[in-house]
Amino acid sequence: MSAFDEHREELDHYETMMGPHRGRLAVTLDLLTSALVLVGQHGVYCHSTRDPEIPVMDIRLITQEIRAAKELIQSVMEGLRKERDQPRA
Repeated sequence: MSAFDEHREELDHYETMMGPHRGRLAVTLDLLTSALVLVGQHGVYCHSTRDPEIPVMDIRLITQEIRAAKELIQSVMEGLRKERDQPRA
């Protein structure tokens, strides 16, 4: 099943509110946030043997990459908003 089929309701909702591109980016951010929560839950149980206070390296790397992806998507959404709000000459 494709992401478009699996998340049709959310896509319809956000695309209606924000337009197709920004709506899809918003759903993507929600999916990444959900992935961060799942990874965080997994990290509670998988700790480093060297330092039991921190999650294992793969969990930290996954979390870091998802956060970076979210940051990039948010910057695109902000850029689209600024373009939309700029007065046209």
